[in-house]
Amino acid sequence: MHFRHIPALSVALAAFAVLRAEPWTLDRAVATALERNPDTRAARARIEAARAMVDQAGAAWQPQLMLSGRYTDTNSPMMAFGSILNQRAFNFGLDFNRPGNIDNLNATGTVAYNLYSGGRATAGRTAARAGAEAAELDLRTAQQQLATEVVRAALNLRKAREAVTAVEGGVRAYEAAVAAARARFDAGQLLKADLLSLEVQLAQTRESLTTARHGASLAARAFLFTLGSEPSDEAVELVADDPALARLVAPDTRDFSQRPELLGLHARVRAAESMIEAARGGRRPTVNAFASYQYDQGWQTNRHGDSWLAGVSVDLNVFDGGQTNGKIRQATAELTQVKEMLRKATLGIGLEVEQARLAHASAVERLAVTARAVEQAEESARLSRARFEQEALLTAELIGVEGRLLEARLRRTIAGADERLALVDLRRALGLTPLPEPKL
Repeated sequence: MHFRHIPALSVALAAFAVLRAEPWTLDRAVATALERNPDTRAARARIEAARAMVDQAGAAWQPQLMLSGRYTDTNSPMMAFGSILNQRAFNFGLDFNRPGNIDNLNATGTVAYNLYSGGRATAGRTAARAGAEAAELDLRTAQQQLATEVVRAALNLRKAREAVTAVEGGVRAYEAAVAAARARFDAGQLLKADLLSLEVQLAQTRESLTTARHGASLAARAFLFTLGSEPSDEAVELVADDPALARLVAPDTRDFSQRPELLGLHARVRAAESMIEAARGGRRPTVNAFASYQYDQGWQTNRHGDSWLAGVSVDLNVFDGGQTNGKIRQATAELTQVKEMLRKATLGIGLEVEQARLAHASAVERLAVTARAVEQAEESARLSRARFEQEALLTAELIGVEGRLLEARLRRTIAGADERLALVDLRRALGLTPLPEPKL
């Protein structure tokens, strides 16, 4: 081992550790998830496939160039005679029945161009473009859903940690109460049973703290999972005053027409309509122009020659046993299916928006109510602790007051986080990004 490389390695590892320990903002978390998550990568691959189909459909407007070559040696009278003519080696002394072995090297170049395809090429290109647009909208859908999940995971992590803080406050309050009770017990001013009741309540609150910390640990794991990170024991730090939270405001619209799911279905409707037109093109003629040049060389005759051919072909399928009619009916049925899917999605999203709006309104009311409840519980606890220290309050009453304060704080913590989560759901239901873009 070359020990001179150890300092450089240490510096690199330290820099990597600092990078991993950098506190997460919501914007950075969303950007990381969009880069790493398998769903968005798969959606990008579908877009690439759809764009390739557009390129394939556009090939109908490009000329087709084909080159071919072959070498033959034969004594077949018909094939030998054709080669002799192409090599410009004909003479009246040939025995047409037994021309002998004739070899031929043929090189041919052909250019073909479709002049009219009954509208099938145009319809196919339109359908391919609509499919590519739908694939891009699918990516937007996946990105919005993923961004929403990341924000939800971050808010759930904040909620879990705030719950830990609230329970820790309860533990400290009970520890102070137990200390005061033990002093009174040592002075002979408190019964042993009352002291034990407070100690039992302290033990139960510590147990609740352990559960809350475990929940916070699981929330951190869930946050890393949404980022597309491998499971690890790394500490997850969130920025305390994330500026993105200040941008998270209620939308001033109920219009959900820009939901990417709906836009994608509209694109698929256009694609299905184009496929009907492509199927109907089977009843129309196909017109192609073509030109070719060929060169023939023979060593048996020691002659060579070249020739060209150009023309226009028209093909019309007069009867195909009902195949075209079947394709038209199939395309029409598929269009009906997509339209019904669009109608169902529109109705479902409308209901989803209304539910999200009512849920957010309810969460705002709960937050206001729980905030007032905390203020009242804190004032009640302050007065009760003072009375308990002055021996004017029973232990059971103090336990009840502290329990109500802890419950009120937890309710406010949960209500605050739920209001943010409900707002994220409302923005997603309206087809908006979970985090508004920062103003420049």
